[in-house]
This record gives sequence, structure tokens and C-alpha cells, in this order.
Amino acid sequence: MSALEIRNVQKTYGEVVTLKGIDIALESGEFLVLLGPSGCGKSTLLNIIAGLAEASGGDILIGGQSVIKAHPKDRDIAMVFQSYALYPNLTVRRNIGFGLEMRKVPADEREKAVLEAAKLLKIENLLDRKPGQLSGGQRQRVAIGRALVRKPQVFLFDEPLSNLDAKLRMETRTELKRLHQLLKTTVVYVTHDQIEAMTLATRIAVMRDGRIEQLGTPSEIYDRPASLYVAGFVGAPPMNMIDVTVRGETLVIAGSEAAVPLPARFHGKVQDGQLLILGIRPEALDLAEASPASVGLPTRVDVSELTGPELVITALIGSQRLTACVPPRSTITDGAALTLFFEQDSVHLFDPKTGMAIA
Repeated sequence: MSALEIRNVQKTYGEVVTLKGIDIALESGEFLVLLGPSGCGKSTLLNIIAGLAEASGGDILIGGQSVIKAHPKDRDIAMVFQSYALYPNLTVRRNIGFGLEMRKVPADEREKAVLEAAKLLKIENLLDRKPGQLSGGQRQRVAIGRALVRKPQVFLFDEPLSNLDAKLRMETRTELKRLHQLLKTTVVYVTHDQIEAMTLATRIAVMRDGRIEQLGTPSEIYDRPASLYVAGFVGAPPMNMIDVTVRGETLVIAGSEAAVPLPARFHGKVQDGQLLILGIRPEALDLAEASPASVGLPTRVDVSELTGPELVITALIGSQRLTACVPPRSTITDGAALTLFFEQDSVHLFDPKTGMAIA
């Protein structure tokens, strides 16, 4: 039995279709991240699961029971919001235990649950403070603690790290990962940040215009993107997209005379003269041949940028640009000719008409 099942969920506002039939089944302990840009429908879907918005069609099952018509308090879920949503006049202790207090849980049980959550989140020393005396990261831990004490079947997170600075975001992300590994809870987490998605999720649903573009593990999404949209959205810097034409068993790069071999796994799947988009991740490009089978691309360096852990090169191949991530101590001269090497198994091919990957 799935911990959470989303069956053909749809949402319309008048003539505007926000969700176009979402189907996902989550087993107990999974961490699902709904990933996509603003307006793709991810927060709408989360609100429908929580009961804060009404679906126009479909069903939501939690623990095998339909909750589509149930009140939010009866759905056995707990939600953590982007804005923390803490009571400013209550102490941390009462904020964490407030939901239990409203459910008439005895004071001794309530105190035990609050102390357990505070210990997990390492905020025992903050219990007698009020939210105004806390940092953003501490407030978010309190909000998470309030959800933890409920011990629900499903936790819902709506962009919980968006209000934190970069350092706090990374620290809190690590804490969330640790908590999930410790508690084995079922989580649905909404974000537009692909780093959060890749580091936290057991599965990612990449959303676009109210649909799921691809559903898979982080490695599946990253290594085998199903479409140009997924390939461009996941990865930093994003995947290089190069226009090519099939010529026999080679791919001729548009705007240049350069050509690279057509990887053997695509033989028989593309046609001579077909226009395609060759995708290759910046980190798959190297300054040296990794093996005798490495393929070289003749380029000219346009700009090089040192980020600290890597040197990001923007190079030109004919009239097209591509990005490469190379070791930070590499000696690169802007304007110089440079051959970038890659392995054939790192190549992705996409149909520009459909936007879908060539399998």
C-alpha cells in the first residue's frame, strides 16, 4: 500500500488549467521533490494534498484511504511553510506544541514530544525564547519541530529554505537530510532549486505547465533527462545544447565544419540528414583525452571564470557556444584555440521538433 497516492489530479481556474492530470504513488519513507519554475503547478499540487485547495478532478489517497473530501486536520499530514508561520507572542516551546495543545493532548505527553523534537533539531536551548529572538534558520527549525511532534503519515514542505541566506540554506538542507534518514518519514517537498532537489530527494518530479515532465531518481533525472526541458533545468551550469545534422555515422555541428562520431547506441534510431540537438554536460568536457575513445571538439575560448572549485570556460565552436567546467588551476587564455574532449557515453541526443530525448 502506498503512503501517498495522487491519481489523475486536475485543477482549473475558469478556463485556466493549472494541473493537467498528475499521477504519483509514494511508498512509505520516500522523499519526493516537486521541482519546477514559478507557475508550473507544484505549490498548487501541494495545497491540494494538504486540503488547502480543492481539486477539480482526481483523487488523493493517504494510507490507502481517499482524503479528497476530508478536512485538512483529518488528513494526517503536517506542513512546513516558506514563511515559518510562527506565533510571535508564544515561546518556542508553545509554538512547537501548539498543534498538540489544540488537540487536547495531555501536558506531560506534549512536553515529552516537544523535548524530543527539540533534541532532534538541536534547539533545546531555545525553548523559552520567542520567534523575534531567533535567526531565520532557528525559526525554520521551530516550524519543522511543530510538524515533527504531530508524527503524521506525510510531511509537506513548501519551499522552506527560500527565505534563508546561502550558508543557512545549506546547513538547514543538511539537517533535513539527516532528519529524513533518521525518521524514515514520507515527505513531499516543493522547490524551484535544483540543488535542493538533487541533494534531498529519493525521487524528483520535474514539473512544467501543470504536467510532470519526468519522474525519477536524482541520478535518472541528471544522467538520462527525458527532454530538452529537463536537461536544461537540472544542472548548473546547464547542459550544452548544440545543433547538429546526421551525416552517415557522424554528427556535423551547425555553423562549423567540425563533426563528431554518432555514438553506436544511436545507430538505427536516427536518419541521415536529420536535424538534432546534441546535449553534453559542462562537467563532461575535459582538457585532455581520458581514453583512446575520447572525442575532441575544436573550440576558441571566449571567456573563462574562476568560481573557486572550478574554472568555467565559455567557448565558441563555429557560431555556437558551449560551457566547460575544468580544474581551477588550468591555464586558459581568452581567445586561444582549445580542444575539449568528451566520452561518447556522455552524449545526449534530442529531437528539436518534439523536445524529447532519442532513447
